[in-house]
Amino acid sequence: MEARPQQLHHRDHRPGPRALTDAAVAEAADAAAHEAEGLDIARLRHVRPRYYGRWAAVALILAFVVFIVVSFARGNIDWGTSGEFLFWPTIMYGLLNTIWISIASMALGIVLGVLCAVGRGSPNPVLRGVAMFYAWFFRGTPVILQLLIWFNLALVFPRLGIHGLWQIRTVDVITPVFAALVGLGLNEGAYISEIVRSGLLAVDRGQYEAAKSIGMSYTQALWRIIMPQAMRVVIPPLGNEFIGLLKTSSLASIIGFSDLLRNVQDIYYNSGKVIELLMIAGFWYLVVVSVATVGQAGLERRFGRGHAPGARR
Repeated sequence: MEARPQQLHHRDHRPGPRALTDAAVAEAADAAAHEAEGLDIARLRHVRPRYYGRWAAVALILAFVVFIVVSFARGNIDWGTSGEFLFWPTIMYGLLNTIWISIASMALGIVLGVLCAVGRGSPNPVLRGVAMFYAWFFRGTPVILQLLIWFNLALVFPRLGIHGLWQIRTVDVITPVFAALVGLGLNEGAYISEIVRSGLLAVDRGQYEAAKSIGMSYTQALWRIIMPQAMRVVIPPLGNEFIGLLKTSSLASIIGFSDLLRNVQDIYYNSGKVIELLMIAGFWYLVVVSVATVGQAGLERRFGRGHAPGARR
């Protein structure tokens, strides 16, 4: 009766399967460590990774580019006509109109956008409601519709002014140039207001409180503390909006504004060289957009100083 408990007690001290496994793993790890210490890494063969997917994508892209180039080269296109009209005075005049109407509309949009963004953050409910309605209305209607409404405003208001004192015919005021400037500027202001508002929201709330603690008013804190910090966030989408406006301005040709596309169309209506003239328009749009892109990059570096390199590209 006493031998059995002793035998059971002796079995409890035997190593179990898990203990044997852990010991084996430890011994294998020690052996691998000793082997790695004597291994010369410099003698190992360097195997470069193979990116078969990338090479396949490059091959497909090159094949597509070659197909497009060959198609245009063999197509019924008179490239001599494109070279002849590349610097044609009418086209240069349209290009100049495209540039200045885009810059003027952008300037008007920035002024309206900043005022609207500030109004959205105002504690005044009336000002906030007007700003919200402005952004909602002009973002909710197509640009071409707004241009057509402005150009045909004389159908609603035949005359402008104060009756009995001073009046002028609306058709004498709402010219294609005026309609294009106001229509594009008001539309841009609605979109820029959201861009500026996002920049203001990106600034930490503590900046407002710190400016208030040193005696600054809301307006002073906004223009001296908040807006300079918000510009780092605002500049990239604002530059993208201007580049988009350079191309959107071509919609003003429908109301008779002599932009680049309108003048190109006038020429190919008479010459019959449609593709040749459209290639010229595409070339000049790419040139202007490329210059604007370089300017945008410079502004991003200017306002991105002191931040991470990824934010300054």
